[in-house]
Amino acid sequence: MLLLVACQTLPSETTPTGLTAQVQRVVSGQTLEVVVTSQQPALIERVRLIGIKAPNLEQEPWGSDAKKQLENLVSEDSDTANPNLGSIIVESDVQEKDRFDRRLAYVWHQGKLLNEQLVKQGYAIAIPSSPNIKYSERLRRAQEYARIMGLGIWNPEQPLRSLTSE
Repeated sequence: MLLLVACQTLPSETTPTGLTAQVQRVVSGQTLEVVVTSQQPALIERVRLIGIKAPNLEQEPWGSDAKKQLENLVSEDSDTANPNLGSIIVESDVQEKDRFDRRLAYVWHQGKLLNEQLVKQGYAIAIPSSPNIKYSERLRRAQEYARIMGLGIWNPEQPLRSLTSE
């Protein structure tokens, strides 16, 4: 008897679990200010996207490009001059806060993992940050795609030479 077993691949999209929040402001290409609507009192909280590093705003044009792209990804409409920032799901990993007291999270909007989208489009690089490694493989694959395609910071005509630290 011959048994054939097919390799099953997992879907690239998973159902996120976490807190629902309303984006108030995009601070940079890796940081948002949000209001977690289920918490009382509802306070503005900073959220740092896990597993990625976007160029700082001083690193032109990459820093402002990353911030604008994150604004586009969280907006509910196409008015880029005055975006209507949307509702997101903030998914934690092992650590909930960083040394700056920002919430560490994977951020989902309309079924898409924004951490992954920023990396895949070349606006940020994937940086695994143990113990928060839930989506490290997805982020690594997204970075490989952006690098091969020469997108954003990987553009051979205008590559980003280095990232500055926080």
